[in-house]
Amino acid sequence: MSLEGKVALVTGASRGIGAATARLLAAHGVAVGVNYFKSKQAAEEVVKSITDKGGRALALEADVRQPDQVEAMVKTAVDKLGPIDILILNAGMQVPMKPFVDLSYEEFEGKVMGELRCFFFPLKAVLPSMVTRKSGCVIGVSSGLSRHPGYNFSAHTTVKSGIDGLMKSLAFELGPLGIRVNTIAPGLTLTDATSWMPKERMEASAKATPMRRIGQPEDIAGAILMMVSDEAGFVTGAYLPVSGGSLMI
Repeated sequence: MSLEGKVALVTGASRGIGAATARLLAAHGVAVGVNYFKSKQAAEEVVKSITDKGGRALALEADVRQPDQVEAMVKTAVDKLGPIDILILNAGMQVPMKPFVDLSYEEFEGKVMGELRCFFFPLKAVLPSMVTRKSGCVIGVSSGLSRHPGYNFSAHTTVKSGIDGLMKSLAFELGPLGIRVNTIAPGLTLTDATSWMPKERMEASAKATPMRRIGQPEDIAGAILMMVSDEAGFVTGAYLPVSGGSLMI
């Protein structure tokens, strides 16, 4: 794929989908900024796994809800890796697992507004350079739950629906400037965020999925790779479920 020499920033990249995406992009010649908030060791392990194979990567600490930290992170990435061509918005907030009737406003607001901040500030920091260069690609990692809600996920579904709307709006505004914006919507995926789920529930979900298995972080990373490549150069404003067929649109 036509990615050699490009630079990507992946938020929330110390583990799970973000880490798998960073590794896969690097394997295709992309220099990768590996953002983390608290998991420094995990982020450094992702970087080492890339540099040991001859790739370029840099661990970048920042709470992406905080604009000053994001600005500093982006400056460091640009200074050390080069202008950012690809922005992967993967960082998010912990899901409050409660029925809506038991959910406090503080829990709801923390999830919804916190996660929107995780998208807003990296976009504000990275997009001006893309606009100047009239080139770039943005991927927002959403969820199949934005189209197919689940019990106990009202806050999660709300913010992911908002993210879907934001990505479509940006695709519309930025398309004339040569910047593509797309949404990846994972189905149930084996990550730290789903490690609480009982084995029986996982097995039931796998049986209900046309491909008869649960997603792996590498499955989502593969879809992201496809969407950021120049071969997908006429694709923008898309919402791509990566769920083994459990969500079809």
